Amino acid sequence: MKILGIETSCDETAVAIVDDSRKIHANLVLSQLEEHSVFGGVVPEIAARAHMDHLDKLIKGALNDSGLTFSDLDGVAATSGPGLIGGVMVGMMAGKAIAAAHSLPFMGINHLEAHALTPRLSDDVAFPFLLLLVSGGHTQILLVRGVNDYELWGTTIDDALGECFDKSAKLMGLPFPGGPNLEKAARQCEDLEAALKRFPLPTPMKGRKGCDFSFSGLKTAVRTHIDALPAGALKMEDVAALSAAFEHSVCETVISRCKNALEKFTTIHNGPERPALVVAGGVAANTSLRGALKNLTESYEMSFIAPPISLCSDNGAMIAWAGVERLRLGMTDTLDIAARPRWPLDPNGDKNRAAFA
Repeated sequence: MKILGIETSCDETAVAIVDDSRKIHANLVLSQLEEHSVFGGVVPEIAARAHMDHLDKLIKGALNDSGLTFSDLDGVAATSGPGLIGGVMVGMMAGKAIAAAHSLPFMGINHLEAHALTPRLSDDVAFPFLLLLVSGGHTQILLVRGVNDYELWGTTIDDALGECFDKSAKLMGLPFPGGPNLEKAARQCEDLEAALKRFPLPTPMKGRKGCDFSFSGLKTAVRTHIDALPAGALKMEDVAALSAAFEHSVCETVISRCKNALEKFTTIHNGPERPALVVAGGVAANTSLRGALKNLTESYEMSFIAPPISLCSDNGAMIAWAGVERLRLGMTDTLDIAARPRWPLDPNGDKNRAAFA
């Protein structure tokens, strides 16, 4: 079973072909960093136009790289939400057109589910597992029972973690994209203890019940420290120290919330296998966060799974794999499926979170 996957939910134009043996036959990603860098963030109209300009070439490129033709495909999967609606529609309509022209089944993929299922592509993780989904638009902890079966245990009450990374990086004068550049700056800090004393930052929600997150206060604290520095261009040693303190605060906060989730998970999991805590989404590429989560899971005798860095950010392989997962369960969509700017994985999320507060 070979599935063509198309991803256009934000600022990455991506196309891939994946089969049900977990082989990635092609995986092309075209970044739009140059188009958006001057604005310090993603501009939806520019992103949608860039998808229109490049998607056709990427589809042809994926077929050429894989040595396949449309007649070799068993289905087409395209992101149908959530995301920037203009971009979502570009990829979704292209996927529908290919499916219609070649009489192939179509799967409209929830972008969040694609992230959630990526560890099953990279590591064949068994259900159920606990998922920390961290990206520019979402920060959630979910119980993953199976395909299309999710229970939300925690989410952010304000900013997503990826947004906090990007905006804090922008405050520090770091280039777009902020998250990776903030991590690079943090690696230049030579004395973490001194950085923590110089730039004390909050760890929002640490120690509280439940699994919800909050990051707006952390972002505000970063601004306060920057405003207190001498006027003029920021010194690199100051940026490095503040970046390291920021990463430390993020890890402390996330570990606190995940610890609550692991406590609950261990009481309900009765499977014979060693259960897994999975981290997915763009922020899952952060090495400090990966290390902190790995240490946490070891104390609970759980496995820690993080996809390869190349599969953390938005890509077509995760969309194609979600298509594989859904097609083999008969979960196909008609061609009148609508694009959705918002699309929660758990429709009863608020109720489930309230029960865990």
